[in-house]
Amino acid sequence: MEVWNQLMLGFATAATPINLLWCLIGCAVGTAVGVLPGIGPAVAVAMLLPITTKVDATASMIFFAGIYYGAMYGGSTTSILLNTPGETGSMVTAMEGNKMAKSGRAGAALATAAIGSFVAGTIATVLVTLFAPILANFAVQLGPPEYFMLMLLAFTTVSAVLGKSTLRGMVALFIGLAVGLIGMDQISGQARYTGGVSELLDGIEIVLVAVGLFAVAEALYAVLYEGKTVETQNKLSSVHMSKSDWKKSVPAWLRGTAIGFPFGTIPAGGTEIPTFLSYATEKKLAKDKSDFGTKGAIQGVAGPEAANNAAVTATLIPLLTLGIPTSNTAAILLGAFQSYGIQPGPQLFQTSGALVWALIASLYIGNVMLLVLNLPLVGMWVKLLKIPKPYLYAGILIFATVGVYGMRQSAFDLVLLYVIGVIGVIMRRFDFPTAPVVVGMILGPLAEAQLRNALSIGEGKWTVFLERPMSLTLIVVVLAVLVLPRAAKYWSNRRAI
Repeated sequence: MEVWNQLMLGFATAATPINLLWCLIGCAVGTAVGVLPGIGPAVAVAMLLPITTKVDATASMIFFAGIYYGAMYGGSTTSILLNTPGETGSMVTAMEGNKMAKSGRAGAALATAAIGSFVAGTIATVLVTLFAPILANFAVQLGPPEYFMLMLLAFTTVSAVLGKSTLRGMVALFIGLAVGLIGMDQISGQARYTGGVSELLDGIEIVLVAVGLFAVAEALYAVLYEGKTVETQNKLSSVHMSKSDWKKSVPAWLRGTAIGFPFGTIPAGGTEIPTFLSYATEKKLAKDKSDFGTKGAIQGVAGPEAANNAAVTATLIPLLTLGIPTSNTAAILLGAFQSYGIQPGPQLFQTSGALVWALIASLYIGNVMLLVLNLPLVGMWVKLLKIPKPYLYAGILIFATVGVYGMRQSAFDLVLLYVIGVIGVIMRRFDFPTAPVVVGMILGPLAEAQLRNALSIGEGKWTVFLERPMSLTLIVVVLAVLVLPRAAKYWSNRRAI
């Protein structure tokens, strides 16, 4: 009953005219970002992070959340019509969706993608509403040793999962940890790693790093390394579904939601795994497999799209309750919270309950908005594909530059922005993941503080982490994250031989 009351208060906050407007803008921007190939939600949120200096915390988080799950809706449009996924989670959609479009059934594919996203997003939001407070109530009982181990788990999972190589992930993490140490020591007040530069005494702004690593680096990388491609667009047919389409889609939506939601709550590397699993499931369960890979099977669009959206919504559970981001965009959302002096984690539901419940309520509202935006107005979004790429990336650079300069009116910040942008380009060029840098920078100082507190409790003894059951359990989980994937890979290679 308490959850229901809190949710109603959340709706009261989210339904104010200004918050509804920010939710609508976020959903519209998210859809546009999803439609435009090469610009993911992480880039969009990073580019727009500077608005946190001017906009209320609740409105800002509603806006960013709208961009995040709005991009999942929009990503299906380019996958189906152009065979060019706007988002990684839409790669599987392209396999069957594009074949449906070539067979003259683009409308049915777009309809099942939009409605499936709505169904999955709504069910996942209900599950977030029910389970997030329970997990937060459990986590609030944890002490400094457990907090430190939770952050160590976040470091490990993000580094090991968000990239092709664990070693590269760890290197990126240590870069982030090093950057997080720049500035004044929290306890002694001594300057650390500033090199005598007075502008660095307050540390490097997380917003600046996120914008540089994601928005600026993405634009520069696209200009420098991405070749020109000739894109052919399939004709857009009427957006409707036949009775047979509904019959095939509804079970696929529910199965996709059931597969996608658990993957969002764990650091499993984004939406790629659940979407591929959903596709494989639909192909296996289909009575008639002849449409798969030929004319295009509607189940192959419905299931992965539902899995995609369920996974994205579920990422809010570990982010809000434990402060652990399980995707690139979640890592930047963590930075957005910090810009307001809010630390996601076990205490969040107590310290910022009004904001959290307004954010959860906005997910219900946003899903309805996105359904309206994506079904009747799909033709409008398709026209965005005509924007020339040079103009698009130039716009990103202008937005990023103006946004960062507007925070402190500092020329030093602009130089730092483009230095970080160049570092981001180098990281992309050599397949170093960028999310661990942001996570290391945000959580590094907090982990340091919790480590010091834990050692104070244990009177300087490191065994304090082994003496507490929850802390010991988390150590085992961290070791499992590091060891099990390698063990599985080793045994699979042995069997292949």
